[in-house]
Amino acid sequence: MSTTVSAHLSTEEALQLDELAGLEGSDRDELVRVILRQGIKDLRLRRAVESYRRGEASLSRAAELAAISQWDFLALMDREALELHYGSPEFEEDLRMAKGL
Repeated sequence: MSTTVSAHLSTEEALQLDELAGLEGSDRDELVRVILRQGIKDLRLRRAVESYRRGEASLSRAAELAAISQWDFLALMDREALELHYGSPEFEEDLRMAKGL
């Protein structure tokens, strides 16, 4: 299933898309899909990292928000300058999450 989404771009943005599409050997539509997928992935990750950093999300919840495994989230913690905070509340939440699977 697919859905059509439209966006208004400036002439400069449209020219940049066409130029990049040519460099990538694709058309504008395909390039927009690639950029959108990557942007969604990056935004999810950024929001998950910030939620974890502020203590609003546990490790398991942050990984879920980022749509990655807990192992992958742990692996990026050094790059994102995150400290592991794991106590009883986080353990209990992880248990609840595991039981829900």
